[in-house]
Amino acid sequence: MVSVQSIPPTDVQACVQCRKGQKLDFDLRFAFQPIVDIGTRAVVAYEALVRGPNGEGAAQVLRRVTRDNLYLFDQSCRTGAIRGAAALGIRERLSINFLPNAVYHPSTCIRSTLAAAREHDFPIENIIFEVTEGERVQDRAHLVRLIRAYDEMGFRTAIDDFGAGYAGLELLSDYQPDFLKLDMGLIRDIDTDAPRQAIVKGVLAMCAELGIQVLAEGIETPAERDWLAAAGIRLMQGYLFGRPALDARLDVPYYAWA
Repeated sequence: MVSVQSIPPTDVQACVQCRKGQKLDFDLRFAFQPIVDIGTRAVVAYEALVRGPNGEGAAQVLRRVTRDNLYLFDQSCRTGAIRGAAALGIRERLSINFLPNAVYHPSTCIRSTLAAAREHDFPIENIIFEVTEGERVQDRAHLVRLIRAYDEMGFRTAIDDFGAGYAGLELLSDYQPDFLKLDMGLIRDIDTDAPRQAIVKGVLAMCAELGIQVLAEGIETPAERDWLAAAGIRLMQGYLFGRPALDARLDVPYYAWA
């Protein structure tokens, strides 16, 4: 089955929606999950994860996304995440997942994001746009142009779920983001899994040469945390440090740092 993300709206359709000020026809909420620096024992960012009006998970929300509302959904996710973070007093970096197939022109389709950042006094240099490696992007050149344009505007960029998608090293060779997020499939039981350890060490060496910061996601145990820290990874995310909190920001429990 082809995902809705792989069927972009037409330029004309998106322009009309912008010009008429159309709104998404269903409500969104956001859960915020902390990203920590294990070296400084501080929360350095939050990832905004889309939820339904009653707290439904992302999978249920995405079932309502179609070719006709894809652009409005992407725009609503961006502005809603900024608005929600500002309401919670989040001033750290904010990581937002976006759909490259919903964007037809970087400078045009970024206007609502910039307006939301101005309205809520949220620095654009603290906004990270994440694109998942599993995203089926129809036009790779378009994605690269988009990411480079965001870099030039002052945003940060990240490849999410690295090691679990379609593109892998080919995507990384096309552009080098600020952050690369290792998929939880590579992280699970890494403290006892030699093949995973070898793969992660190789990715770390490659990213060091490319000037990319590595973030490990999906960390659930102190043993996983400790192995990754010993390998040189400082940025981490996962249930050990905090689950996504709906319309809230939670403190990292003391035992997560031990």
